[in-house]
Amino acid sequence: MKNKLTMLGGLTVDVFLRDYWQKKPLLIRQAFPQFKGLLDPQQLIVLACEEDVQARLVTQTRGKFDLLHSPFEPSDFDNFGKSKWTVLVQGVNHHLPEAAELLKHFSFIPHARLDDLMVSYAPKGGGVGPHFDPYDVFLLQGTGHRHWQISTQADRTLIEGAPLRILKNFRIEQEWILEPGDMLYLPPQCAHNGIAEDNCMTYSIGFRTPAYQELAEQFLVYLQDRITVNGLYADPELKTQSHPSEISTAMLDQVADAIKKVRWDKQDIANFLGCYLSEPKPHIFFESPGDGLNPTKFKQQLQKNGVVLSLTSQMLCHDGWIFINGEALQPNPSDYPLLRGLADERVLTDIKNISPALIATLYQWYLDGYISLD
Repeated sequence: MKNKLTMLGGLTVDVFLRDYWQKKPLLIRQAFPQFKGLLDPQQLIVLACEEDVQARLVTQTRGKFDLLHSPFEPSDFDNFGKSKWTVLVQGVNHHLPEAAELLKHFSFIPHARLDDLMVSYAPKGGGVGPHFDPYDVFLLQGTGHRHWQISTQADRTLIEGAPLRILKNFRIEQEWILEPGDMLYLPPQCAHNGIAEDNCMTYSIGFRTPAYQELAEQFLVYLQDRITVNGLYADPELKTQSHPSEISTAMLDQVADAIKKVRWDKQDIANFLGCYLSEPKPHIFFESPGDGLNPTKFKQQLQKNGVVLSLTSQMLCHDGWIFINGEALQPNPSDYPLLRGLADERVLTDIKNISPALIATLYQWYLDGYISLD
């Protein structure tokens, strides 16, 4: 992308990725002019009380923090005063179409890296304390004003016994007050502290950075259902041992040779990543259309209006393979560009050249609740 973007402070995407992404913070005044947010505090609290929503409530009393996790009841918020508490709601893009549209502005970062949109509300003085995150985040200010303090310090010492990962020795290097429409980009491990100046809401667009240990463990889980090592252990030339409790070298060598037969290639890793990174979080579920359309009517509506991914669907692709909500599919080569377009834009309207096989696939996704008719 060569065009300069207002949301990047007039930088091109290439310059932002080269000079700032995963390297250093960037404050962007009026990244989204006239942005006032997508919902008000009461709507966010109502969302936090829904059963399938992940939310946290952070309170401060005499300088000490307390943390509560959802589910909540509306009455849980009745006893708080007008200052020093925060409610944070994860995955708002899974519940609000406008939130999913907001995330499209950040599509210059691959979808495989996107985590979700978290929205927080805090009255004056509210915050979660100085901390650092192991992921990239854009902090977009909605209503109100938030005072941000940041530090690139190496000291990661935490306050012992605190319910949150709060830094013990936070040293402020830079600070700003963000107004509606302002945005702050922070790379991983950049310590920060946000304090509400008034009733304010912040929209946090987070990008996941999975640990290699996590990926390695999950890759082995992925492989266990996909590998075959034939044969049985055998020792027809077994010899007596002076110590029967000792595992023999002959046994170790035979088993080592068998395990060496386990092989994988880049396609296996690509398929693992596609399934793993598109896997829905445990609290996410999909709603089938109930009394949905039969195949014939679905095809008619599909060709007329197209389809859209459900808000909770995650769809990725690689080299002729499609991954949706943890499932892998290798469509006909002629259908791959259409499905890749659906993955890119989350909507598919160009249905001119669509095969019967792809119609059948889309119909099954429709029944599963992965997509809906536009």
